[in-house]
Amino acid sequence: MAARLHPAPEPVREIVDLRRLSARDMDSLLQEECLAWRGELEWDFEKPADLVRRFVEMGALSGSALVEDGEVTGYMYYVLEEDKGLIGDLYIRRQMRTADRENLLLSAALSAMMDSPTIQRIESQLMMLAHDPRRRVPCQECLSVFERNFMRIDLNLAALRKNTVRRPIYTEKWNDHYQDAAAGLIAAAYSGHVDSRINDQYRNTIGARRFLHNIVQYPGCGAFYRPASIVAFEGVSGRLCGISLASLVTPETGHVTQICVSPEVRGTGVGYELLRQSLTSLRDMGCTSASLTVTAANEDAVALYKSVGFQTIRRFSAYVWSGF
Repeated sequence: MAARLHPAPEPVREIVDLRRLSARDMDSLLQEECLAWRGELEWDFEKPADLVRRFVEMGALSGSALVEDGEVTGYMYYVLEEDKGLIGDLYIRRQMRTADRENLLLSAALSAMMDSPTIQRIESQLMMLAHDPRRRVPCQECLSVFERNFMRIDLNLAALRKNTVRRPIYTEKWNDHYQDAAAGLIAAAYSGHVDSRINDQYRNTIGARRFLHNIVQYPGCGAFYRPASIVAFEGVSGRLCGISLASLVTPETGHVTQICVSPEVRGTGVGYELLRQSLTSLRDMGCTSASLTVTAANEDAVALYKSVGFQTIRRFSAYVWSGF
């Protein structure tokens, strides 16, 4: 008699509060995530991973882990800021990565944040989740989706020719005393812009000041690199009219964390000159490549980056839940 074939048993799967786990429980998964960031995005994820380990060990990180047959196969964490929630990271082991597993963790985060009476909006930009316009994401009824590009440039091949700026300006390296003026610039530059729908910190100077503080002080976008962070001023009035801020995500890789110009100088070549100076400074200090992220619908910015030599190597989604 032929032996009966029995289907493999389904894994025992559960969502576990991160505060029930230790840093040791998370270590193998975080090591894999660091390798993924380095291999796919040329990004050193060790410092953010260390922060996750530290807060998990303290029992102070809000979020969930996906545990299957006793092994942590994925995790997600979130933070709350006044009336807004932010999903800070979500990672599933490569061999087990499916939309269903990712959605389990997204659902856990959304449920926890939406239950808070103060939270009115939830944002998420997860570069490890590939953009798929057909994908079904939890809480569709209050969801907006924006396609974002992760773009990379080989600095040894970059076209960084100096062009004529059609506006009298002068430039300086970043200094922290420019922060208030830069916050006002960001709010003006993004007024009515699609990016202010993705990140509400762009909508006013208070939010923009917090955004700048996070870029300068925390490692989420790499280590802030002042020599490649440039500010532009109008030649006559002396008003701040543009910024290009940069970080190091590895010793050999730079990242442009923010670039914008005032509405008054838009289209005059100021943005190109700021970008050129940032990339040149990164190359001069030994970087071989650089990256940035941009909303796909921002066609003028995408065209500028392509003209210099940036290429899109990953598309990911920015998710915003509101009105729940």
